[in-house]
Amino acid sequence: MKKMRSKTFKYGIHPEEKKEISKGMAIRELCPGSLVKIPLDQHIGKPAVAVVAPGDAVKQGTLIAAAGGFVSANIHSSVSGTVKKVELQPNFRGGKSACIFIENDFKYETDYLPPVVDFDRETLIKRAREAGIVGMGGAGFPLDVKLSPKNPVETLLINASECEPYITCDYRLMIERAEKILKGIEYLRIAAGAKNAVIGVEANKSDAYAELLRFASGNITVEMLKTKYPEGGEKQLIYALTRKKVPAGKLPADIGYIVSNVATAYAMAEAVDEGKPLIERIVTVSGAAVKKPANYSVRIGTSFAELKEASEGGEDFVKAIAGGPMMGFALHSVDFPVTKTSGALLLLTADEIREVEPTPCLNCGRCANVCPMSLLPMRTDALILHDKIEECKQYHPELCIECGCCAYVCPAKRPLVQTQRLAKKLIRQKGK
Repeated sequence: MKKMRSKTFKYGIHPEEKKEISKGMAIRELCPGSLVKIPLDQHIGKPAVAVVAPGDAVKQGTLIAAAGGFVSANIHSSVSGTVKKVELQPNFRGGKSACIFIENDFKYETDYLPPVVDFDRETLIKRAREAGIVGMGGAGFPLDVKLSPKNPVETLLINASECEPYITCDYRLMIERAEKILKGIEYLRIAAGAKNAVIGVEANKSDAYAELLRFASGNITVEMLKTKYPEGGEKQLIYALTRKKVPAGKLPADIGYIVSNVATAYAMAEAVDEGKPLIERIVTVSGAAVKKPANYSVRIGTSFAELKEASEGGEDFVKAIAGGPMMGFALHSVDFPVTKTSGALLLLTADEIREVEPTPCLNCGRCANVCPMSLLPMRTDALILHDKIEECKQYHPELCIECGCCAYVCPAKRPLVQTQRLAKKLIRQKGK
């Protein structure tokens, strides 16, 4: 076996991993109930536009909403059945999303695309667009757009770090389905026009590293990363694997790199080989309030409440989170649907949550010492709360990746991520 090398980026933190709760749980299918609710804004960019109406019959894979612009993504039915309604619904981000409600007939008849047999770069990009594939490890950027940069791409980098605590969905995918992941990575490499691909896996997943290495060949290599958060951040991963920095205001493609995720690669393999659109994903259910932690294969539009019930989530949780504890969204209800970017549902008890009131900044500098973007969060925090927007600009809150490292180490428990977000918003508004 190739000697393991541990690469990393500057700064960051080492939160308690909590992955042992669910890492041993093999992927198993969780079928949805009688109704799925599929949002039309599961991606960055413009929402998709519904192309079905109440009463229409659909199958698994039927196109139900078409991309609403260049930066957008198709959305397909995850079940077979009948469209019941299309209406605005509250989302867990605090806004509203247009959603298509489909009554499940439990037949699961399919309406997939034809498999791709002969392909080149353009054909693969087209398939990513047809299948509605988006980045599944982050904010859901449409894959076909990412694969079509203006500048030539030298290397495709694959994020297999899964650095957020608790989450093990990508880990199980690597353990159980590594061969198909590698096929998807090769498709992505060709689609990106890249000469080679490099997979970065954290050291706490040595068995996943070995599985990927077993199937890697040709222009694809596997590298070991140090176990550290946020190792999977796009710019942090690029620096760890290449020692190259993405200049402020630039994209990875501007310096010859594209970053994707193992789950995205797996979805690409399914779309090419089987014609299967992105209609399901792996979701971890974990936390001390969960009696039966799991990694489920879940159809898009399934309610988080159904995941909670299947895993026997108790009512003793004090916080429910969609995603990880560092960058996820707190849920006031578990009645929201799973989307293309939903990697986890966490049900956390009081013992797992630090609920404390913030106190004045101590000027200790810990937030600056761990910031992977080398920012000064305490300066932005102090200025924005006094409406000093112009002065805020010199501390570049727009570069913040909202990883939460600063808030994690802050002894005063300042809401540093929230004030960074507020600064970004107010600066944008003032610039209009």
